[in-house]
This record gives sequence, C-alpha cells and structure tokens, in this order.
Amino acid sequence: MNSETLYRILKKTNEPKGYFFNRDRKITMELLEGLLTNKARYGYMCCPCRMAQEDVEKDRDIICPCDYREDDVQEFGSCYCGLYVSRNWNDGVIEHTTVPERRPAEKC
Repeated sequence: MNSETLYRILKKTNEPKGYFFNRDRKITMELLEGLLTNKARYGYMCCPCRMAQEDVEKDRDIICPCDYREDDVQEFGSCYCGLYVSRNWNDGVIEHTTVPERRPAEKC
C-alpha cells in the first residue's frame, strides 16, 4: 500500500466521523508515509510523532488513530500530530496551536 491509497481509505472512513486530514497536503502525506513506515517496522501503524516501544500492547494507545485524538481534536481542533483536524481548524475558524502531549509520561 502506498500513501495515496492509505489517504483514500482513511479519508473515506474518518470524514463521516468529523475527522478531516490536515489541509496541508504535504504534511498529511508525510505523516501517512510515517504510518506506513511504522507498519513495516513494527507491524502496526503507530503514531509517527511518538516513540514506539515496539510492543503492540504497550503501543496500543498510540496506534493511529490514537486514544488521544478525540480529546485533542475536540479541545484544540487538531490531533497531536496534526494529521487529523476538525473542519473548523481546516477552515481557519479556530486558532492553530501546539497540541500538548496527553500520553502519560510513563508511556513516553
């Protein structure tokens, strides 16, 4: 699978839920490439913005979409990576800010 195919699959399944890809196509495609790299490396698509422990059980919370996406997008309009955003974030209705790490420190 390549990043374009992944883009089409994830877009189709996530937009009806209110999660949109970042309107910056370059950033989006780089993050999708990171997911595919992690899939090849670990066997699962863990977040490309976090350090994996190479153990699916330990990394389960950061398998994309991570456990923190919903709260991040609800509060900041964007997930930690900036891959998934709200419509308002993409439309510039809400301010673009750095999303703080919600993952517990002992897992980082």
